[in-house]
Amino acid sequence: MSLKIQTNAIFVADAHYNDKNIELLIFLRQIEDKSIITKQIFLMGDMFDFLSAENKYFININKSVIDILNKLSKTIDIIYLEGNHDFNIQNLFPNILVIKRQDQPLNISFNNKIMSISHGDKFENFIYDIFCMIIRNRFFLKLLEILDFNNSISKKISYNLMKKNICVKIPNFQEFAKKRLLHYSSDIIVEGHFHQGQVYKTKDKLYVNVPSLCCDKKYFVLHNNEFKEELL
Repeated sequence: MSLKIQTNAIFVADAHYNDKNIELLIFLRQIEDKSIITKQIFLMGDMFDFLSAENKYFININKSVIDILNKLSKTIDIIYLEGNHDFNIQNLFPNILVIKRQDQPLNISFNNKIMSISHGDKFENFIYDIFCMIIRNRFFLKLLEILDFNNSISKKISYNLMKKNICVKIPNFQEFAKKRLLHYSSDIIVEGHFHQGQVYKTKDKLYVNVPSLCCDKKYFVLHNNEFKEELL
């Protein structure tokens, strides 16, 4: 895949958009009205609390964000890395490059180095991999849609997701980052998923965990070859 990282590319992760967490909509509206200027956005996954093309309920409640993303994608280069809360979404975003979990990390040449970009929910364990395959299975999701009388299943999922406390800091980020680096041979590793918003450097590698937009109200901009923190 031939893809070039643009100047001032934005990396935004884990917005978990729902009725309680509206930061993603605020962020996109700021891009729309040119308060934020960029030519390229990397959506690092879990942008919605839940979204898949098979579930009409979640498509409907997320319609305002889906619409603005599709509008922006006509003039801005948007790359969407599927997370564990948003998957099977390519049909919803025809002009956005969607990277499925099995195709992650996305490896891009950057300043004579290799940058690996991923949502971050890989390299867990075999059981988790099986779970990810099941919940992404289109037959399984369509069956759930048939059984979802009066959206009772979807509403229960939405309620449970909104109750979760997802804003937890990892006590020893340096040790955590070292372990994440073991899974990659590339020079720069960029992940979301963990909601930490921190950067770890070694002599020859860089690990970047993009902040959660809903937890920290922050995102990263790649400016002058460095990941700069920006407040929403």
